Amino acid sequence: MTRTAAPARIRVPFGALEEDYRRRRKEIDAAVERVLSRGRFILGEEVAAFERELARALGTARVVACASGTDAIALALLAAGATPEDEVLVPANACVPVLAAVRLAGAQPRLADVDPETLTLGRAEAERALTPRVRFLLPVHLYGGVADCDGLARLSKERSLTLVEDCAQSIGAALAGRKTGSIGRLAAFSFYPTKNLGAYGDAGAVATDDPTLAVKVGMLRQYGWIRRDFSEAEGRNSRMDELQAAILRAKLSSLESDNARRREIGGRYDDAFRGLPLRLLSARPDSLPVRHLYPVRTAKRDALREHLEARGIETAIHYPVPLHLHPAYAFLGYRKGDFPVSEEASETVLSIPIYPTLSDEQVHAVVSGVREFFEGKTLTLALSPEGRGKRLT
Repeated sequence: MTRTAAPARIRVPFGALEEDYRRRRKEIDAAVERVLSRGRFILGEEVAAFERELARALGTARVVACASGTDAIALALLAAGATPEDEVLVPANACVPVLAAVRLAGAQPRLADVDPETLTLGRAEAERALTPRVRFLLPVHLYGGVADCDGLARLSKERSLTLVEDCAQSIGAALAGRKTGSIGRLAAFSFYPTKNLGAYGDAGAVATDDPTLAVKVGMLRQYGWIRRDFSEAEGRNSRMDELQAAILRAKLSSLESDNARRREIGGRYDDAFRGLPLRLLSARPDSLPVRHLYPVRTAKRDALREHLEARGIETAIHYPVPLHLHPAYAFLGYRKGDFPVSEEASETVLSIPIYPTLSDEQVHAVVSGVREFFEGKTLTLALSPEGRGKRLT
């Protein structure tokens, strides 16, 4: 015999970084104490250890830590030889930091639309957007999914292009068993606090199998130095500090289990929303996404968002304006209508909460809220007499 749990309003924040800290407070505090007691705060033992450990986790030869994900893209492009005459192909539905990074590298962005089912860059979309000046492909593994790396790698080889992966949202994702970040010639990572592997401030990294490129990135991140106070090339200040590296080391060991929990929640959403008038993202064949975000697509986005927020469920929009429609990038010469898939996504995508510390009750609240909006009825949790064995009814 079962009893039915009465509907209850459970607050569901879009993120819960404070809860993430509480569950691993001992490890984080120990990492911070280790750095403070040592008294070295820039490019020391923690950064070097994090670079080695992340390279091992990604399956790459080298990782070079830097100050942010934006800098990671710029440094990767500069190390690979980007010049003001070069164009970098970027998906039009990405976020502004991608374009900012291309500009920081001194190159010119060239935009492409995306695959309508995965909302990531595919070979067909890239090929349509190519010009003779395009020298770099910069696919973004958006939402924790995986772009068409196989197709783009073949295109890069055929056209003598350099493939640079933007893995800001995809750390731990894989394609045919290969981790994102190990497929292109270089890859950029962000450890912004909300990422699947997040620091407690800005931080980033570049991964590569090419030792020469790794050395160049390492030089460029610190004034072009090959040794202290001797600049071999023009560089910048883009160093990861020891505190962030120590925190990231403490969290790296949990990345796989955190991503597994994200996939579990995403699978529950997939099952619960099947049959509703929503468009869910598809995953590319042989890919293993990491569910950094969980976007749903509906023409009733604003009404759904209001409905959920009235029930204490926070949502977000990623991203409300496609890159070509930002006033700052009007100089690129694009117009509304140039990238219809990206524009449609900007008008219909709503991101609902998904993170490792989300409880089963909170997941149920999200599911119930979404289905109530479309079906006009509230779901409840069926509980066993002991309060276990929860299922939706």
